[in-house]
Amino acid sequence: MSFCSFQGGEVFKDHFQPGIYVCAQCGHELFSSRAKYEHSSPWPAFTETLRGDSVAKRPERPGALKVTCGKCGNGLGHEFLNDGPKRGQSRF
Repeated sequence: MSFCSFQGGEVFKDHFQPGIYVCAQCGHELFSSRAKYEHSSPWPAFTETLRGDSVAKRPERPGALKVTCGKCGNGLGHEFLNDGPKRGQSRF
């Protein structure tokens, strides 16, 4: 499964089959389907990355970090702090 292929709409927003989501640019493993949940945003939402090196993060604004692929630097969006399905969880 590729992640962040937004041309023509996001095909993985409502996709909940078991598996691993990978970077569309280089195939690096990013998220597990076990961390995916339904959210009102137009993109897939996850509570955590697959591994510590799956993504790189840098502060962008209060409450949000810019997220890129941990291997190739492909832009993946944001981590919204304390915006996950449970108190204290983040949303990717």
